[in-house]
Amino acid sequence: MSQIDPLPVVDRAAEIRQALAAVVEPDLQRDLVSARLVRDVRVVGDAVKLTVVLTSPASPHREALERGVREAIAALAWPAEIEITWAADVSANSGFGQEGQAIPGVKNTLAVASGKGGVGKSTVAVNLAVALHALGARVGLLDGDIYGPNVPGMLGVDGRPVLANDKIQPLSAFGVPVMSMGFLTDPGQAVIWRGPMIAQALRQLLHDVAWGELDYLIVDLPPGTGDAPLSLAQLLPLSGAVIVSTPQEVALQDVRRGIAMFEKLRVPVLGVIENMSYFISPDSGARFEIFDHGGARRAAEELGVPFLGEIPLDPEVRIACDQGRPVTARGPDDPVGRPYFEAARLTASEITRLNAAKPDPLPVL
Repeated sequence: MSQIDPLPVVDRAAEIRQALAAVVEPDLQRDLVSARLVRDVRVVGDAVKLTVVLTSPASPHREALERGVREAIAALAWPAEIEITWAADVSANSGFGQEGQAIPGVKNTLAVASGKGGVGKSTVAVNLAVALHALGARVGLLDGDIYGPNVPGMLGVDGRPVLANDKIQPLSAFGVPVMSMGFLTDPGQAVIWRGPMIAQALRQLLHDVAWGELDYLIVDLPPGTGDAPLSLAQLLPLSGAVIVSTPQEVALQDVRRGIAMFEKLRVPVLGVIENMSYFISPDSGARFEIFDHGGARRAAEELGVPFLGEIPLDPEVRIACDQGRPVTARGPDDPVGRPYFEAARLTASEITRLNAAKPDPLPVL
């Protein structure tokens, strides 16, 4: 009686990994397997269980990745059930050759800036921070406008920070640690300082504060191209800057100057947000483009930087900030806050893309 050779044992987990090597993460431009974003692959009978790691809790690519993963596994024919667990691992950025010292525990620092005042920059910064936190990221917010700190009022947070372990303890609002000169001065008190004092204040607010472990630290800068952006770029390496503008041409001239400034400071521009982009009448549903429309997108395309979205002019945004409860605190399904969540996802995506494109440091010989 001849001996029958045993059938080869198929490593189904390996088969799953091989199938997923065809699914590409858009920001990294690498497949999920080589980028080590597929983990804990288990096969129980005909059921497949695995963990997919996003590059950020705010990644805009989750739905597309889930679709790609399910289609790649289903193409093997034998899996009857696919169970995906999601995780996130935000990459860290130590800057792009800028000066300054990184903040321990803070993976990415991004500035929110505008070339001129009155474009809603602080409103955007506050809502970006709360949106990123709501999406699962660890976020801090620094009000870098020394002369006109508006962030505390927009978040409804007040008080005096305390000192513990030789570090200033930030206050907290909606799960976001917050620091502002507004916490350190009396209400209505004017800060009348020259440039060197601004730089010193920013240094303390950055490096003497117990920020903890953060994926993103957002710095709301004062408008213009003055001392604060220059000091910030010298004090720590920035992952990038978001420029906020309204659509009209006079504001876009300042966008161009702002982008030029960050280029000189060797800070990547993550993109441009068009605020007050349009107004929808609550009575008729008619759309009015009060400050023109689309100018920020055109400027971004002209200057070769990403466009991060349009945020409409809505009285609810103003009312929410006046009440100290930004619209993004309502969650990503709220229609008024939705444009901020979309901008937050795109901002996180741009940070991942820039971090991935940054060359590795040369080894120390």
